[in-house]
This record gives sequence, C-alpha cells and structure tokens, in this order.
Amino acid sequence: MKQKSSAISLGFDEAKLFKAIEFSKKNESKMDRDIEKALREGHFHEPWPISKTIGPVKKRKGNSGAILRGNKIVQVWGDVEYVDMAFSISKSFLSLCAGIAFKENIISDLHAPIIDTIQTKIFESEQNRKITWSQMLQLTSEWEGELWGKPDWIDHNRNLNDPQKNRLEKGKKRKLNSPGTFWEYNDVRVNVLSYALMLAFERSLPDVLREHIMVPIGASNTWKWHGYENSWDEVNGKRLQSVSGGAHWGGGLWISTLDLARIGQLMINQGLWDGKVVIPKKWVKMSTKPCELALNYGYMWWLNDKKTGMFPGAPTNAFTAMGVGTQILYIDPENDLVIVNRWIEEDKLAKFVGLVLDSIVF
Repeated sequence: MKQKSSAISLGFDEAKLFKAIEFSKKNESKMDRDIEKALREGHFHEPWPISKTIGPVKKRKGNSGAILRGNKIVQVWGDVEYVDMAFSISKSFLSLCAGIAFKENIISDLHAPIIDTIQTKIFESEQNRKITWSQMLQLTSEWEGELWGKPDWIDHNRNLNDPQKNRLEKGKKRKLNSPGTFWEYNDVRVNVLSYALMLAFERSLPDVLREHIMVPIGASNTWKWHGYENSWDEVNGKRLQSVSGGAHWGGGLWISTLDLARIGQLMINQGLWDGKVVIPKKWVKMSTKPCELALNYGYMWWLNDKKTGMFPGAPTNAFTAMGVGTQILYIDPENDLVIVNRWIEEDKLAKFVGLVLDSIVF
C-alpha cells in the first residue's frame, strides 16, 4: 500500500469524489459514541442478564474512511489512525485465521466434522458432532449449546433485513434444523468457531493473526483483538483467551481505518503481499464463493449478489466485511478499489458506494 497519489492520476473525478466523501461525513452514524451506553441500552434487543457486556468496550470516533486504488491511497478523511471497535468486521478476520489454518494444513478438510480435528465437549452432542468447518464459516452450523454464558438461542430468528421483525422475534427459541440446512446470523456460533480455531492452532488467534498476516503486510502494532472476561481456557498447559467474533457483548477486533485498508489491499491482491503468499489465492476464492442458503454470504464475507447484495450497480464480484455502526471494508476487484467507511448510517451505505463508483472516470 503506497503513499497517497492524486485522485485524477488514479482515474477519479475529484469533484465527484469530494461529493461522495462529504455525503459520508454528513451521514455519520446515529449510534451513541459511548459504545458501552449503546450496548447497555439495548442495541441488540436482549433481556438482562443475557445482554450483559462481558468484554471491554471503548468510545468511538466520528465518521472516517479511506479509498485505495491500484495499491495507492486516493483519499482519507477523519481520524484514520484511531483504533476503533470493529464489531462484526471481526468475523472476516476469523475467516483469515481459518485461511491460515488451511494454508498450514491444520485444517486439511473443511467439509470434515470439526470433532475430527479437535477434542472438545462442545461438539460431542448428537446435534453438534457432524458440524463441519465449512458450515461454521458459512453460518449454517445450527450448533446448539452455551458458550461463555451466552446460549445459541439468543440469536435465533435474528433478521438483519427487517429491524422491526428483528426486535419482535430475535431470541425466540426455535426448533433446530440439521447442520448445513439453515442459515442464521448467530454471534454465539461465531464465538464457537473462534474457540474451535484457537484449539486447532493451540495458540491465541491474535498471535496467529499478528505473525501470519499483520506483520507481513506492514500493519501497525496498535490493533487489539479482545475476548471476554470469562473466555479463558487452558490449552496444552497454556492459559489462552478465546477472542470474540464481534462486539455483541463487548470485545472483538479493535483496529484503525488504515490497517483495515491494508487487509482490503491484501484481498484485492488475491492474498499476495510484495510477491509473497500471505493467504492462499485458493482461500480468497473459497471465501468469496456464495453459500447455497445465502447467496450474499461466503466464508464470513458479505457478497454483492445480483439480487440480494446491498450495492446495486456495483460489480457482482465485490465483497465486504461489515460491522455494526455501520462500518464496511468494501473490496472491488473489478475496479481495483478498496473502500473503508466507518460510522455511517446503514441506509446511506449503498448511495455512498454508488457515489464513489460514479466518480471513477477510467
């Protein structure tokens, strides 16, 4: 990722690009900047004590962003070095860690039951013992149980497309389906995947991410990846903390806008950085293959499916990491474009991306 170049030289109409950025600034998220307050006051619509925050939180900054093209910085705005909570962007980092496990042959078969790789009671039940790594990554596992004091049913019937329906139905326990036959955005199960990956590596995931990805791509050392106060376990005599795949109950990945942009550039590069393989090209392709039960979702990356994708008019091969707030890491191979936008109103995202795309002249 090279130093900033002029927008004109990278193929942008400067006036139109300025308009897109001003639109973003004017539509900063209405989510309280005091994240602890936002969670305490019921952002996820959950009853006490299940809603209790058990991981660290911090106050957020205002709208910020970065636009890259051709491995060069086109424009940045806001405090791009501030280490902010990333919420569910953390999920895509779990996918990156799974890619390292795939590269290192720690996970040799993504379609094999997880219990074949690790020994843990949380996959021993009749419902859970056939769950595969692929199903966990695609959110089709239907894992049943409780982890770190949070039961799987708290995210039953979670509806990301209908806020009103989500408030009324989220957390109503339903009959489970067979693993691999039902898609559900369930943060407890995401945390189960994080724990399973930690057991497979026999290392903390922040250490894996740092060694295999963040250091090779020249990221800063300011980012952190947090778990919960009770998400510790002993693995081969080492006390390790299992990190969370978001900040639903606090914790998760805390990272700057510029470091997120580096991850976007890595994915645009098909896993290469300075000619070296950081993530296998095959993993990038697998990660962005649509789940049959949710065509706008891959291995913890949102896909811009023609019918269900959230960016009409954008290339269908574009994909996104997305978190509460709303925050996105938009990756567009067709236009060699990376966009990071943090703390913008969700219903303004599509227009913002459309404005950026409209500013490209060649």
